[in-house]
Amino acid sequence: MKTILVPTDFSDIAYNAAAYAVDLARSMGAERVLFYHAYELIVPIPDVPTAVPMVNADDLRDASLEGLDKMRKELQPLATEKVSLLTRADNTLLAATINDVCKQEEVDLIIMGITGGSKLEEILVGSNTIDVVKQTTTPVMIIPGHARFKPIEKIVFACDLRQVVDTTPMDLLRKLLNLFNAEIHVINIDHQSRHFTTDTPFETLMLDTLLEGYSPVYHFIDNPNVVDGIVTFAEANHADLLLTIPKKHGLFESIFKRSSTSKLAFKTHIPLLTIHE
Repeated sequence: MKTILVPTDFSDIAYNAAAYAVDLARSMGAERVLFYHAYELIVPIPDVPTAVPMVNADDLRDASLEGLDKMRKELQPLATEKVSLLTRADNTLLAATINDVCKQEEVDLIIMGITGGSKLEEILVGSNTIDVVKQTTTPVMIIPGHARFKPIEKIVFACDLRQVVDTTPMDLLRKLLNLFNAEIHVINIDHQSRHFTTDTPFETLMLDTLLEGYSPVYHFIDNPNVVDGIVTFAEANHADLLLTIPKKHGLFESIFKRSSTSKLAFKTHIPLLTIHE
């Protein structure tokens, strides 16, 4: 791993995620941590009154860069000489251009914060993070507001055991597992075997084949609520990282669906890593 991208809005939650990113970079031997702010210039509509004071693009960019430089200086003591802390600010929408930024900067991992507070906080702070997860093809690690870095020694991989071969990005997954060198516990949440099919044993075997060499431990858990099942198991087993592979239809929707009252990203204090199929 060479480059970690840390999108920030300068909130306490974002600062915490940035500190986690620097600690992780140091422990994993990453070369660069890029603090990134995507700001959007509000363009006034002629003859339409607004209560929002207008600023020009140069002032907005200068303010963004000033905030990024302040973050860089404050977090520099956490880094080693081998980890470069860099900054970048763009006038853009974060989720809309995140893939372009990752390609330009050769980003290996995105780290972002999220809060577990009120519903309003979930909407305001969480929306950018969830939108990035949905849009990017780069792995995203979501850091809860009160999470502090510690070595990743135990990973809980939540898997729905459906179309495992077609939906598991094994090259990327192996790369990450090799970096962490951690225990891996695969969990499947079901209730009264409602989702157990004749394909389930085969899919389990396929996953075990894909994970050959990593000695995964499998857990089949009965819980009517997927999110609660994952969180309860992960916390009871002192996991250092949750891992999911978001799918357009399936586990991802049950975890991140905006209308759901229980979202994994908002309920757990354990960092959550998402990699795309």
